[in-house]
Amino acid sequence: MTIEIRPIEGLPEIREGDDLAAMLAAPLRALGARDGDVVVVTQKIVSKAEGRVVPADRDERSAWIRRETHRVVARRGDLVIAETHHGFVCANAGVDASNVDPGTVSLLPVDPDGSAERIRSALLERLRLTALGLVVTDTFGRPWRNGLVNVAIGCAGLPATVDLRGQADHHGRELEMTVVALADEVAAASGLVMGKSAHVPAALVRGVDTGSAAPGRATDLIRPPDEDLFREGTIEP
Repeated sequence: MTIEIRPIEGLPEIREGDDLAAMLAAPLRALGARDGDVVVVTQKIVSKAEGRVVPADRDERSAWIRRETHRVVARRGDLVIAETHHGFVCANAGVDASNVDPGTVSLLPVDPDGSAERIRSALLERLRLTALGLVVTDTFGRPWRNGLVNVAIGCAGLPATVDLRGQADHHGRELEMTVVALADEVAAASGLVMGKSAHVPAALVRGVDTGSAAPGRATDLIRPPDEDLFREGTIEP
């Protein structure tokens, strides 16, 4: 299997009300987008288009973090690890000041899976395709490991997970626990061509093998509370 990842370049600065599908269609045609491809877009351009960029000085930013927080998981000084209303666990409830105008912050889309489906449906029509995946990414830190990586917060037309339990490994042993986070793998791979400072907020990924798995949603990746062994963190002043 060969995976190809192509940056979607030349997009202008995104503003509230912009039609992302219309803006993506021409560069996707130029890249030869075809059935089975996956389009990856950053949360930041989705939030900008949906009006989820808000004015915020230091105090207002703290207030927005509180509003976007469903549950505080851990706190150290000014850093808050929070569960958002979507169920994601991330720094500062996804409230972020990078790649937005000074004095503003971006908030996560209200419904990232819904955003993914809307953009995907519009692209299918514009590109005259019948099968296309769409992943909305954000950059999260990870417990126990340094560094940031792109993860899927929105998914449409692509399995978010692929369940391999019951299949055999190459030694013939039955897999008992293996559920692959496919949408997260696609999101992480896209980060290789979408740098934080490169002004490349979208990518085309080709060659993703979904097997027989049905399309899913990014919320499928959220571990249920009764399966979460690390649900509580450390609260420090």
